[in-house]
Amino acid sequence: MSGNSRFPAALLARCRDIKVLLLDADGVLTDGGLLYSAQGETLKRFNTLDGHGLKMLQSAGITVAVITGRDSEPLRARLAALGISHARYGIDDKLPAAQGILVDLKIDWSQVASMGDDWPDWPMMKDAALRCAPSNAHHEILARADFVSQSQGGQGAVREVCDLLLSATGHYPAIAAKYAL
Repeated sequence: MSGNSRFPAALLARCRDIKVLLLDADGVLTDGGLLYSAQGETLKRFNTLDGHGLKMLQSAGITVAVITGRDSEPLRARLAALGISHARYGIDDKLPAAQGILVDLKIDWSQVASMGDDWPDWPMMKDAALRCAPSNAHHEILARADFVSQSQGGQGAVREVCDLLLSATGHYPAIAAKYAL
């Protein structure tokens, strides 16, 4: 199975040179809800499909970076478990943070895919080669996205982008073969 049949040829061609996936957290890696315990700590729910997709993407040599407006121990723990070392927390202005990561990685915007769900994410999305949004993103972001997942944020939307990038870069068949698919 190539995975390519799921995606239009023009979209796959657009993604061939992607080296970095920039993600927002709340509303992308999570459903955007914030749960608070009686002690006031923030709890977050993550999707294992997204997590496995991110691990496969990294194994294929595509760097994953997260820039989020919030900071929480659950998010830090999840990103550490996924081996994501390029993360910026509590960031209001995401563009300088994104540019800093790209400078560190010696990557330009033509090699970036970015996924966000709301206005604060647009600055880190607008110059990316591929702008992605979960299906439940704000309508202004949906209107500007090159790829809108079928899934909502925190429900497998990131996995769809991972599958797209793995397909476009030719890694999907080899990874699928490891699982006898």
